[in-house]
Amino acid sequence: MESSNDQKNGDMEAVPLFGYELMRDILLPEILGKHTTDILYWGGKSLARRFPLVSLEETEAFFLEAGWGKLTLADDKKDEQIFILSGPFVERRLSLKTDISFKMEAGFLAEQVQSKKKAVTEAAEEIHKRSKTVKIIVRTDPKDKIE
Repeated sequence: MESSNDQKNGDMEAVPLFGYELMRDILLPEILGKHTTDILYWGGKSLARRFPLVSLEETEAFFLEAGWGKLTLADDKKDEQIFILSGPFVERRLSLKTDISFKMEAGFLAEQVQSKKKAVTEAAEEIHKRSKTVKIIVRTDPKDKIE
């Protein structure tokens, strides 16, 4: 029999994946309907404003702790970053029969980069079921500055 200490990962209780999937991939789309992806994207941007991160390492750690997957910076150009999201959680979500989006993660990354570059930044995701990864492309418009 496992003790409550055995069920903990550090100081954090493990959240059952099935419960997360029920909320994120089944219930939210049911409630939000055709607006799901837009709302999740802007929700991700809102979360990034609440959790400003200063480094790539902090962002990678945030993704792991949030249960969003392993985030890796694959390419870093002046106005474009390409991130790869992978790992068991991403693989499991991609194997579901429902339509899966990673818009919240894309919005989160867009806002994190925008806050650093002080220019309008947007992100899009590409789902690669064959490699069981998600590519998130973050593009900044250096001509469109923000305060």
